[in-house]
Amino acid sequence: MRIVGILGIALAGATVIGAVTAHGQVNTRSQYEGTAATIVDDHGNLHVPSDYRTAFEMLGNWAVAKEAGPGSEQLHVVYASPGTIAAYRKDGRFPDGTVLVKEAFNTTTNSMTTGTVSSAGSLAGWFVMVKDTAGRFPENKLWGDGWGWSWFDAKDPVKTTSTDYRKDCQSCHVPAKTSDWIYTSGYPALHQ
Repeated sequence: MRIVGILGIALAGATVIGAVTAHGQVNTRSQYEGTAATIVDDHGNLHVPSDYRTAFEMLGNWAVAKEAGPGSEQLHVVYASPGTIAAYRKDGRFPDGTVLVKEAFNTTTNSMTTGTVSSAGSLAGWFVMVKDTAGRFPENKLWGDGWGWSWFDAKDPVKTTSTDYRKDCQSCHVPAKTSDWIYTSGYPALHQ
């Protein structure tokens, strides 16, 4: 009876050690294996995740001023895959597999009692980026400089209109090169 009790305790201890080890492995796996893997196919083609508004974290927003006249031309609302904000606050980097989704809305501008107000109107499209520290798709022209990059017109969240990230996407991000191509100063959630 005593041997059975000792074996039971040893088996229980081994089970606990196994569970703790498995938990540690789950928590340290690349974020890429989670959210990013569901929006990137085997060739590196991206699509807009269908649940980003409910499953992702709100990162921040931007108003793009009109060239002439009052108000904004566009409103950009940016979401980040779950866990991105906490990970960035911890070490100041976007972890591998981070997914950023920017909604770009054309605006409507009206005079209101509070002043001239621009609000989201029709959706122009989405810009999606996926952090890639491993260089997973070197042959795909939409991947490079540590990210996958794609623009999607509002009519099609699955097929990008981008053909080459250097030509179609990166030029807007050049001023943010030193912060991993992302305008991190515009996202208070990263720095609180």
